[in-house]
Amino acid sequence: MSHCVWVIGGTQESRWLVEKLLAHPQGPVRSSWLLVSVTTDTAKRLYPENPAVNLWVGKLRPDRADTFIVANTIGAILDASHPFASNISQLAIALAHRHGLPYLRYERPAISPGPEDAWLDARGRPGNVCLKHLPDLFTGGYLKQERTLLMLGYRWLTSFALWQSQSILFVRILPSQSALAAALSAGFTSDRIIALRPPISASLEKALWQQWQITQVVTKASGQAGGEDHKQAIAAEQGVRLIRLVRPTVSYPAQTSCLDTAVRFVLQQHYP
Repeated sequence: MSHCVWVIGGTQESRWLVEKLLAHPQGPVRSSWLLVSVTTDTAKRLYPENPAVNLWVGKLRPDRADTFIVANTIGAILDASHPFASNISQLAIALAHRHGLPYLRYERPAISPGPEDAWLDARGRPGNVCLKHLPDLFTGGYLKQERTLLMLGYRWLTSFALWQSQSILFVRILPSQSALAAALSAGFTSDRIIALRPPISASLEKALWQQWQITQVVTKASGQAGGEDHKQAIAAEQGVRLIRLVRPTVSYPAQTSCLDTAVRFVLQQHYP
């Protein structure tokens, strides 16, 4: 029985990986050679239409994961999910172990702030701040008397509902019904919500911060593909405090930040 490689997608890098594989001389050897999973129909549109690529849309539940592996004849797993999507990564690692499947984690390189990246914000405080966990933002008193722009994704917005009366919060979300509903439910008014789909140019990012007179930005350490480098440069220039939540710690069996290594991993499943 022919097996396919499961690519956990939804990121720009996973799209690049698929495009590289399709363009490779040894790439699309047969129909449904790759199974690419995404969570939304919008993410599905990232990928080219090709008979070698089978796109699966949905959220894989742990109680159905083993059936998913067997039904789709998965022979290997390339995990190219978002750096903060640790739940699907941990599930994929467990599945690889149970079914004896080769597994490789591709993760975009992190941006590690060094001494050269230090600056002071407009109030003379360290402008480059990293926090391990979201609750640290609340217990550390970071939100009081600030005009804070949140760029964390809509799933975390419920945590900020109680802070609407204690601080001035703005949010940038994806233009989707679920994201907008979450923002409104968390108490964000329409004049403090902007819905844009990345990538966002540095000039537009800067103009948005200036329009809202932002004093600090809270975001995820998502790497260059997530616009983290633009945010850092603009924050340093404007004297804005940039608070980054570091990536979750996951013990990956095998990991790379090189696209070519990830491509070779997939090809080796067909040309060992």
